[in-house]
Amino acid sequence: MTATPESHVYDLVGVGIGPFNLSLAALADGVPALSTLFLDAKPAFSWHPGLLMEGTVLQVPFLADLVTMADPTSPWSYLNYLKSHERMFPFFFSERFHIPRREYDHYCRWVAESLPSCRFDARVTALVWDEAADAFALTHRSSAGAERRVLARRVVLGVGTSPVLPEPLNALTGDTHHSRILHSADYRTHRAALAALEDVTVIGAGQSGAEVALDLIRTQDGQGQGGPFVRWLARTPAFAPMEYSKLGLEHFTPDYIHYFRALPEERREQLVREQWQLYKGVSEQTLGEIHDELYERTIGGGTPRAGLHPGVELLAAEPVADGYRLTCRHSQQESEFTFHTSAVVSASGYAALRPDFLSADAGLIDWDEHGRYRVDGEYRVALRPGASGELYVQNAEMHTHGVGAPDLTLGAWRAATILNSVVGKPVVPVPDRTAWTTFGAPRTPRLPAPRAPRAAAPSGIAQ
Repeated sequence: MTATPESHVYDLVGVGIGPFNLSLAALADGVPALSTLFLDAKPAFSWHPGLLMEGTVLQVPFLADLVTMADPTSPWSYLNYLKSHERMFPFFFSERFHIPRREYDHYCRWVAESLPSCRFDARVTALVWDEAADAFALTHRSSAGAERRVLARRVVLGVGTSPVLPEPLNALTGDTHHSRILHSADYRTHRAALAALEDVTVIGAGQSGAEVALDLIRTQDGQGQGGPFVRWLARTPAFAPMEYSKLGLEHFTPDYIHYFRALPEERREQLVREQWQLYKGVSEQTLGEIHDELYERTIGGGTPRAGLHPGVELLAAEPVADGYRLTCRHSQQESEFTFHTSAVVSASGYAALRPDFLSADAGLIDWDEHGRYRVDGEYRVALRPGASGELYVQNAEMHTHGVGAPDLTLGAWRAATILNSVVGKPVVPVPDRTAWTTFGAPRTPRLPAPRAPRAAAPSGIAQ
């Protein structure tokens, strides 16, 4: 089917409408005469639907909404959402700083459905540089098969990240006879079926893994009967709490981004690995709730039907008649062991993948030696010579900007940085200093000039 041409050239087109590009759309809504369009393949906004269990909360305060950290006067703030839904007083009396995930999802849907620039059911199938139009050309298709072509001077990729599984599990996911291997992103959909099994193994030491393990443990009754035996495995040496000290959180500031960007590449790679507790740890509250649930199971001499195993790496997975045989290795003991499980829920995180639509113009992007985007300080991606447009990216730059890339705290600040770059002036001003911590060596202070010695006062005159 031939794409319907669109002659208008947008100032900015965003691909993907997750929280980060939605933040950009919300901030751009306040810029007069800026022509924007945001496209997403989904029929409507949704945010991690597989993990929206009741009782789960956002790991950042509500002020880290789509706009407040950059523009608290925006009509698209979370507080204005509460006012629009007549929920300000209930929220005030609830004294919440961390809001339910389900409410954050509803807030984002409210914004997405209210902004005229957001267009859903629009899967981008091609992004190319059109020399004749001196603009990017994007082709998008609806679920009914209708195609349209739009032009843009600038494009922002906010396609998000995709779930990844440990390599031993990848080969098993396509086996129709053994379909009980899933990523935590799909947990809510399979929750009831998993609760009816004999044994479920959860892999991953982060917040998602902890929440899945806790939810499965709670399917057992007060004596630990019913529900599956829950086994929780993690490669990390401990089930550790996420770094949440006030100074520790300053790693999620623009100050740290500026410091991180100036480091050599090999040092940046090392830091991302070492800083796992900044973004892969578990909230202290969730860890406490898991402990409390297990403690309850011991009252009256009971035994918890759960096993918690840190420092363990999955080596192999083999399908058997009623489940899977997993082979693991304990890193500190350097020993291997094997066990049987009915199903596996892998909370193994997400990764930024290269979108298929970029293959339509294979030479457009100047990839680094690892096949990743080269991203500058304004989140602009390096392009081939001759492509005079500007391509930006969100949440695919951990290798250049550090652990704050996927964090919602920096979402509005990054969107404002991109918006200011697009407009060419600070339409949403961002602060110069955001942390008390000085990352890196302090600048050598300029010493004051020596003061001339004071002359002795005449006798009898007080100094």
